[in-house]
Amino acid sequence: MSVTTPRSALATGALLPQVGLGVYLSPAGAATRDAVTAALELGYRHVDTARIYNNEADVGAALRASSVPRDQVFVTTKLWNDDHGYDTALRALDASLSRLGLDRVDLYLIHWPVPGKRRDSWRALERAFADGKARAIGVSNYLVPHLRELLGEAKVVPHVNQIELSPFLQRRDTCALCREHGIAIEAYSPLTRGQRLRHPAIAAIARATGRTAAQVLLRWGIQHGFIVLPKSVHRERIAENAAVFDFALDAAAMARLDELEEGLATGWDPDGAP
Repeated sequence: MSVTTPRSALATGALLPQVGLGVYLSPAGAATRDAVTAALELGYRHVDTARIYNNEADVGAALRASSVPRDQVFVTTKLWNDDHGYDTALRALDASLSRLGLDRVDLYLIHWPVPGKRRDSWRALERAFADGKARAIGVSNYLVPHLRELLGEAKVVPHVNQIELSPFLQRRDTCALCREHGIAIEAYSPLTRGQRLRHPAIAAIARATGRTAAQVLLRWGIQHGFIVLPKSVHRERIAENAAVFDFALDAAAMARLDELEEGLATGWDPDGAP
């Protein structure tokens, strides 16, 4: 089975596939290479990695071994916390490109809103964008205060904000601000790291639609206009996570899911971070 994934247009005009393979916690080596290979074979054209994941080299190796042309795959990586600062961030991007074996990435993100040097880091990303080393730039884990600070000084408005999102963590104020400024929203951990896959409401909607709980959660994000980044190293799950464009949740199901907000952050929560 191979799927064709719809794409969302960024402010740059670049088209970002609405489902991507996340490789957070995918072990370095064959596990990541095999997961990326499977995803590309199944029709994925979007891979999301980061320096701190320690698997950029394996993502790059899988891309080179694939018959899919490089310009058809949207590749994201991220600036880690101890690489903040103008010169340091530029060197970190060069190091990521070297590990990936690429001359540019499609999207480079500031991974966390680390206080102190993040403004200088954003200037570095603006430089990388101007120089063509990153076709788009953005941030991750930025909530309203972090975005307002950045928007007050940025010459380039972030093209993307990647945050944890699910029916159980909706970040409505942050999403509204992103939409106001034309910032595309990416949802990581859209499957709640498995913590709510057996929730009764999810199970009921899955039964009613003849889909899996994971597909229900992903479809909720897609119908809200998010780019979703499920992760798996298992081919069958990778395939399942992409098979979400041949059905839709009706208004009643979406309303039921929207009622599940409980502030569930399954990882570090940037709320309140200075």
